[in-house]
Amino acid sequence: MTNAASSSRLFESTALGPLALPNRLVMPPLTRNRATADGVPRSLMVTHYAQRAGAGLIITEGTTPNAVGQTYPNIPALHSDAHVAGWRAVTDAVRAEGGRMFVQLQHGGRVGHPDNSGHLPVAPSPVPLPEEIHTPTGRKPSVVPREMTADDIRETVADFAAAARRAVDAGFEGVEVHAANGHLLHQFLAKNTNRRTDEYGGPVENRVRFVLEVVRAVVDAIGADRVGVRVSPGVTVNGIEEGDTDDIYAALVPALAALGPVYLHVIFADPEQPLYRRIRAAWPRTLIANPVLGFGGPLPADGGKEAGERLLEAGADLISLGRAFMANPDLVERLRTGAPLNPLREANWMYSGDEVGYNDYPTLAGSAALV
Repeated sequence: MTNAASSSRLFESTALGPLALPNRLVMPPLTRNRATADGVPRSLMVTHYAQRAGAGLIITEGTTPNAVGQTYPNIPALHSDAHVAGWRAVTDAVRAEGGRMFVQLQHGGRVGHPDNSGHLPVAPSPVPLPEEIHTPTGRKPSVVPREMTADDIRETVADFAAAARRAVDAGFEGVEVHAANGHLLHQFLAKNTNRRTDEYGGPVENRVRFVLEVVRAVVDAIGADRVGVRVSPGVTVNGIEEGDTDDIYAALVPALAALGPVYLHVIFADPEQPLYRRIRAAWPRTLIANPVLGFGGPLPADGGKEAGERLLEAGADLISLGRAFMANPDLVERLRTGAPLNPLREANWMYSGDEVGYNDYPTLAGSAALV
């Protein structure tokens, strides 16, 4: 069992631009709501990420580049000196354990609430999220967001660039621009959330404009080798209905490639789907693929290892496995040796705010991870 497991390409060393990775396994963004109310990473986050430093690459949970972009309570941020200092403690700890980190920059757009951010959410158009949203006092109806003006758009682009510069100051190897899962950048791409009639709305070439402006600004701020982009073609999370998925990504992916980001991170990638194969063919650099593992359903006993290997065979370069990294601080070693995985404790995924279900999963050594 051990020899068969360790021979997998998942455990090969590889490169991400100038960055050397010891394996092809990526810990992707995982919302866990453990920051302070004003977005500063806490000490338990230092422990959490350091425990998982064996990943080839860690990409942090979604981190807001400005105050209005906050999604849920206790989401980390990166728009103040306090945020930089909090994240620096995390990156220092991960680096001391031999790890590497990108931070995901995530603006929620309409996925937000005044009780969480202190601001009325903004979005491409005044179309509310079609579901309740979690707040410090429980779930509440979503609010109608304010349609972004041209000045709002320019300021938001600048906020992403400023957050990227802060990320470098905080010790991150790079940033991932979140253009997926129904958040602000994805809202500009989708027909049901973008009803604008200006240069950012209507035909596909207009609806991809904001994403490209954000990525260009971030690349200009910190360099293309430090920038990745996350997309979720066809995914309907947070009430998104793209409407013309094939056309969106046929326009977006080559235009992103021309800007030079070091990687593209595709969510729920299916090697059997023609769109995934077209994206792989159009993307000239590292492709991170996140396999379809039954979103919301049970996690496979192997944590997604077999699905990841199929994606590698289909041309992916790196594989991101989310829930498996939640429950297994030493996931890489477990997959390498064929050891069983810890069961997930779903009640503690989000909003609990403490170590339980966060830093207390046991390691292969048989004792709980350090808290």
